[in-house]
Amino acid sequence: MAAGKSGITPRSEDYSSWYNDVIKQAGLSDHSPVRGCMVIKPYGYAIWERVQSVLDGMIKATGHQNAYFPLFIPMSFLTREAEHVEGFAKECAVVTHHRLKAGGEGEAAVVVDPAAELEEPLIVRPTSETIMYSVFADWIESWRDLPLLINQWANVVRWEMRTRPFLRTAEFLWQEGHTAHETLEEAEAEVRKMLDVYATLAEDYMAMPVIKGRKTEAERFAGALHTYCIEALMQDGKALQAGTSHNLGQNFAKAFNVSFTGREGKVEYAWQTSWGVSTRLIGALIMTHSDDNGLVLPPKLAPIEVVVIPIYKSDEDRDLVLGASAELARACEGKIRLHIDDRDQFRPGHKFFEWEKKGVPIRLELGPRDLKENKVVLARRDTGEKSPVSRDGLLEHLVGLLGEIQANLFQRALEFREQSTRRASNYDEFKQILKEHRGLVQAHFSLDPEWEERIKNETKATVRCLPIDAELPAGAQCIFSGAEAKSDALFAIAY
Repeated sequence: MAAGKSGITPRSEDYSSWYNDVIKQAGLSDHSPVRGCMVIKPYGYAIWERVQSVLDGMIKATGHQNAYFPLFIPMSFLTREAEHVEGFAKECAVVTHHRLKAGGEGEAAVVVDPAAELEEPLIVRPTSETIMYSVFADWIESWRDLPLLINQWANVVRWEMRTRPFLRTAEFLWQEGHTAHETLEEAEAEVRKMLDVYATLAEDYMAMPVIKGRKTEAERFAGALHTYCIEALMQDGKALQAGTSHNLGQNFAKAFNVSFTGREGKVEYAWQTSWGVSTRLIGALIMTHSDDNGLVLPPKLAPIEVVVIPIYKSDEDRDLVLGASAELARACEGKIRLHIDDRDQFRPGHKFFEWEKKGVPIRLELGPRDLKENKVVLARRDTGEKSPVSRDGLLEHLVGLLGEIQANLFQRALEFREQSTRRASNYDEFKQILKEHRGLVQAHFSLDPEWEERIKNETKATVRCLPIDAELPAGAQCIFSGAEAKSDALFAIAY
């Protein structure tokens, strides 16, 4: 498929190529010499830093503290919780030696020293439950030490060979929260609270509407009692799991002896939770809002909210325009993330094109004639509208417009999701919807695991979640088996 003048393949022609083109043209990531991994370029990392900053504040506001635990996990730790090791065994990278030595020539100049084999192989962190909880066992002695609320920002490795930038890579960045509680009720409240935090991040900052729900037994986290998630719908009609929150029950506590002396003097096992989101959120941002001209960013997560393009031909005009731009930057300091593109080596048209592909919410064009007329030319990235705006009260206008753009992006994504959500009354209709429309399909479901597997094999759709707020009518029947429905379920083909 041919890319347009922007270097971006139209979504309608090849969605996968469009996604990769948007990333390339916006300068978000690059290929890595390590198969399955990617390089996150400065602009892509700046978006992740915005996510980090916002979410870290929300996590700390709920009473959690940041810590850091080792990258390497003794292999024996993973074997302590049987379901957990089964869930991650095929994705683990294993370190077996601790030294290299000089070898022959060429590619064999350095080889693994066979005398440096580790007594016990180490797993490169795929997730940190096991290493953290071995330490939690030492930190917790009494009910007075609870709740223990820990968060970690880290990288993890899950050996993926079929990768896609941000959505699925062998190494990725994330935060993982891990907590220990006195009771099951406290742990359940924690899981739901953090799910709400993730939903707030998605909707209020990413402008991405999500559905909160519980995973089926087949889809829950390995070793968890049950898993909650937020699910979003991308522009190609596929669903994306954007965050998870797990009630681990006492499974890991028993495996790692995370116990405490209770209020009655008896030794009890802690109730634990874990929850996390990753750089996959950047992929979600791209596929929720971007268009055939490139990236579109919601203002709250945009590294640059407003870019100023000075326009001039003479040195005298340059001084005047840059002076006025600097004055605007000073007025916006601390209120708006504003950048002045004063590069002389590029013409204004090139700059317009570049910042459009980078998804900056507002572009301001300022030249000598604009100064004389006391105005700027303002272009919105979300709608493409372009119009002159008075410089009087410009700061207030920009603040208000950024809020309007944020709201517009959310509303646009919400309307798309609503238009792409359909209810099926029987299996034939269910399959027809998936064949013709993609999107989300609602159906009453018995939660029969055999039917869940059959649906996946025949349609490639999975149960994305059992929506928390969904109401099940009395006497509702499963549209697949005809048995009593246990829940309303949301199905989709997913990333």
